[in-house]
Amino acid sequence: MARHNYSTVAAFVLEGLTDEPELQLPLFLLFLGIYMVTVMGNLSLVLIITFSSKLHTPMYFFLGNLAFLDLFYSSVVTPKLLGNFVLEQNVISYPACMIQLFFYCDFAIAECYMLTAMAFDRYVAICNPLFYSITMSQKVCYLLVTGVYSMANVGAMAHTTSMIRLSFCGDNVIHHYFCDVIPLLKLSCSSTSINEFLVILLGGFNALATIVAIIISYVFILNSILRIPSAEGRSKAFSTCSSHFIAVGVFYGSIIFMYFKPASSSNMAQEKVASIFYSIVIPMLNPLIYSLRNKDIKNVLKKVIGMRYIPQQSSNQGH
Repeated sequence: MARHNYSTVAAFVLEGLTDEPELQLPLFLLFLGIYMVTVMGNLSLVLIITFSSKLHTPMYFFLGNLAFLDLFYSSVVTPKLLGNFVLEQNVISYPACMIQLFFYCDFAIAECYMLTAMAFDRYVAICNPLFYSITMSQKVCYLLVTGVYSMANVGAMAHTTSMIRLSFCGDNVIHHYFCDVIPLLKLSCSSTSINEFLVILLGGFNALATIVAIIISYVFILNSILRIPSAEGRSKAFSTCSSHFIAVGVFYGSIIFMYFKPASSSNMAQEKVASIFYSIVIPMLNPLIYSLRNKDIKNVLKKVIGMRYIPQQSSNQGH
């Protein structure tokens, strides 16, 4: 029996964002800056939440996990994108391409479910505050996060294993800046019906399950907030979930633009721009949204900055 399931392509060439020479340097500097802010922002958030005992609560536990996801989500994609601006031909080996595909799917799916877990946490905090500590116990939080990563791993494994089954025996230029499912399927010289079915099935299920759960959570949250008699109480309750609401809106808004538009209006340039937004820009925005709109995190940051400069001031006074 012929071993036709194995790829005859040893490596792929990533097309990148643009081939305009005058745009290479400005875009390289732009995305390098975005990546540096992403790494510093998310890493700082993880460290602050980990080492500040005041932030050892369910809400910040989920936020720390979201920052962890954003840090690696961006790192899966951005370095190869930067390579497109400085290399004449950005080559990625077949095994490295499959690894990138796995982790991209893994972190993208995990992001959806982590935002859903955070929505459930806000629902319990606002709608059932008396039972919050019981409902959102440490065990429940760990179970929710384990479920998030389990769903992500199952989805990523399904997409990757089905992709490995395909043959690539012709064009090896991926018309994208990383190894994504759809651009790879367009290069395959074997039947992609199973892969396309998985994209619809898993993509539809993950999107529908998380969006519906988030919408239901916020319907109950808004209903509870509107029933609070004082304006100050309503404002305080809304402030506890406003950052998450903004993050959800930005993330799912870009995904809806990417995947739920008419096929006739779809083109690769638009898909590249949309994917840049939700895989590179949003991981940078999330720590900014949560840190700038969160009093607890701002207070911890002020304390850390203060502790850094107080010893210097004391030593100067001693002299």
